[in-house]
Amino acid sequence: GTFAKTKLIILKQQNKDPVPFVRLATCQWLRGRHGLLLQGPPGVGKSHLAIALGLRGIENGFSVSFYRTDELVYQLKQDVDVSPARLKHKKYMASSLLIVDEFGYQPLSREESNLLFRVVNYRYQRGSIAITTNKAITSWPEVLGGDEVLAGAILDRLLHSATVLNIQGRSYRLRDIEASIGLVSPSVVVTDA
Repeated sequence: GTFAKTKLIILKQQNKDPVPFVRLATCQWLRGRHGLLLQGPPGVGKSHLAIALGLRGIENGFSVSFYRTDELVYQLKQDVDVSPARLKHKKYMASSLLIVDEFGYQPLSREESNLLFRVVNYRYQRGSIAITTNKAITSWPEVLGGDEVLAGAILDRLLHSATVLNIQGRSYRLRDIEASIGLVSPSVVVTDA
């Protein structure tokens, strides 16, 4: 399936120990309602891996919702006046796994950051969240409206019992271009933080 292809692509590139990928593929992290943070520069396969893990979750009976960060923020703004009783039935709250893609490409306002906190806080130990980002966690306060306390509260909930994978290397898209013109590019490296 897609997960096997993704894992194979990444592992072939780096001769890396497959343990983190095998562990994630068991979906035990979803059963335990743990988080996943995939960090690294653009184009190294973070979104592809998150989607593959989402599909793996679906194959194992879990419900999965996928949002790019801007789409999720837009939806949260639309739902700002929804009562808590109705809010918990929204798919970004109710699914077993919420995938938030491209976190950090654009900074969020304080209002948007507070709305994101509402989701993270509600889902904490109720459902898994997987986030793809090109930002190190030390940069999250500037992404989250410049609010270090709020960033700390979000990270505390997200990273508790989470798997953090740091994926480093050159963009697959750039490597495809380099390959088409005969250049060789460095490999991708994944570390289990």
